[in-house]
Amino acid sequence: MELIWWIVVIVGCVALAGCVVHALLWPHPVDRQRLRPLANTRRLTRLPEYLRAVRVRTITACLSIALLVTAFAAAVLVTARPMGLPSATQNSEALAPEDIMVCVGAPVSEPAVAATMRYFAQRVTSFGAERIGLTSANRRVVPLTRDYQYAAGQFGAYAQPVEQQDGEPFVAPVSYVDYAENVEDVLALCLTGFPTFDEKTPQRRSLIYVGPQSLPGPGGAQLFTDERVREMAAAAGVQVNVLATDTGGGPLDELARSTGGRSFEAGATVDGQLDDIRDHPPSAASSGDNATRSVETPDVGLVVALLAVVALSLWPVVVRR
Repeated sequence: MELIWWIVVIVGCVALAGCVVHALLWPHPVDRQRLRPLANTRRLTRLPEYLRAVRVRTITACLSIALLVTAFAAAVLVTARPMGLPSATQNSEALAPEDIMVCVGAPVSEPAVAATMRYFAQRVTSFGAERIGLTSANRRVVPLTRDYQYAAGQFGAYAQPVEQQDGEPFVAPVSYVDYAENVEDVLALCLTGFPTFDEKTPQRRSLIYVGPQSLPGPGGAQLFTDERVREMAAAAGVQVNVLATDTGGGPLDELARSTGGRSFEAGATVDGQLDDIRDHPPSAASSGDNATRSVETPDVGLVVALLAVVALSLWPVVVRR
């Protein structure tokens, strides 16, 4: 088991220790005016009824302390965001974690790009175990995130007509002297948006490229070649999918096939093509160091905390009976 937020466990242990010290060492003054003098207490304390009452009270106190500590410990564990515990989604292919990078190499005014923005703006809020990001030709618009409301807002904003967009430009206005924008460099920028992009991870990874097979423009130096991009995608375990805004049949089709992705020539049915891509996600690893598991597995902690609270609530009813 691993914990994402170890600091929560440390703070919880310190708080619990403080409560124990306070209960054991803090002086509790006794109001002697409320104490009644009793005679023959030795005889009274030997009565079966008294012994039974003391036994019930002791059991109740011990059980209450145990249940409270159990519920507190389980709540702290869940808050610390555990990974690796048994979970209902542990072996679920549909709910396996996935990183999705939407990579745009065409202007945001392109109909296929606008349709892609609308598609994810409408569907990203229904995601559960996915992280989604958005990269333009020279800018990381949305880093990989599970803040679905934020991501939906960004996708929705860039789905609007250009004249209605009041945020940062989708593509940073940069002029180059001895460099020409090219598809290979755009794809490399998108691939580097995955954490530890130089190695495979338990998360499934998919990249959806929307743009031309090649960018027209004056010749110039480029940073990455087709072969280098293919090597980067293979090393990171990324499935590359392509929605080409120009005629298909270019080098990106081969890149998509080699990574297990799909390639389409974007048309009037962009939503259907994106549905097809999302219906064929990368396969989840099933064994080895890269076995896919739920990012967070709070199920056990939640069940234990719930059972402890329910038992604590029902115990007084059991005692009365």
